[in-house]
Amino acid sequence: MASGFFAILDDIAALMDDIAVTSKLATQKTAGILGDDLAVNAEKATGFLASREIPVLWAITKGSFINKLIILPAVFLLNYFFPVVITIILVLGGMYLAYEGAEKIVEFLFHRAKKGHEVVLESGLPESDENSEKSKISSAIKTDFILSLEIVIIALATVIEHEHPLLTQILSVSFVAIIATVGVYGIVALIVRMDDAGFFLIKKSGDKGFLSVVGQILVKALPIIIKILSVVGTIALILVSGGIFVHNIEFFHHLLPSLPSIIKEFAIGLIVGLIVVGLVTLVKKLVPSRQK
Repeated sequence: MASGFFAILDDIAALMDDIAVTSKLATQKTAGILGDDLAVNAEKATGFLASREIPVLWAITKGSFINKLIILPAVFLLNYFFPVVITIILVLGGMYLAYEGAEKIVEFLFHRAKKGHEVVLESGLPESDENSEKSKISSAIKTDFILSLEIVIIALATVIEHEHPLLTQILSVSFVAIIATVGVYGIVALIVRMDDAGFFLIKKSGDKGFLSVVGQILVKALPIIIKILSVVGTIALILVSGGIFVHNIEFFHHLLPSLPSIIKEFAIGLIVGLIVVGLVTLVKKLVPSRQK
């Protein structure tokens, strides 16, 4: 009995070791999307009253957990019964990520300040603070759903690639999904409270001495960090989407083999993103004319 007990412990240890290794590989593969997830949510969680930042972030975090509770079993079932659907979802998700990245670049390069009547027309009736908050939370949760879907599928593709048993696949991917949520939203919580921590230090020190300097740095650093995360997130979106296309579409996989992979993936992601942006813009222009 003792030998059987220790054999079980050995099996559990081996399983945990496999999970640790595969989770590390999967996390590395999804790092780009995690970076974008961090940037997107840090941006969406700011701009509220200080007293509402954490409640808003907590609402988005709960939505993210619900997203993953929906996505995880759905992806495992699809992978078991219809594995080809996973690739299709992955490519469609890649198109969405490429669109998001390219749209940010187009917006930055060709941004035109909107006139007052244009803003009113786009926004419709003025929203109350409560409605505006709910709208932003809903938007953040929808974006999180797409990013979570990509994270789970890429993590699953990583563990499948290394031919691990089904149990290891399920536990590893679930672990990555949970760590992604806790890690991303934990860091976002720290970021959005930077300015409050800075104001607290300034007030406590009477705006004098070392604590005051630290407080001022924290206050001034928050918008800079948000901008940096936004840039890094945009690059990550395009790189991740390009990587999805290169690894899942045969034509792109064999295209320009001598080109460094990072340049190739960025170029393909950007080109596909710009094409999708063009198509979406065209559709948006055509639909209102039909309604008229």
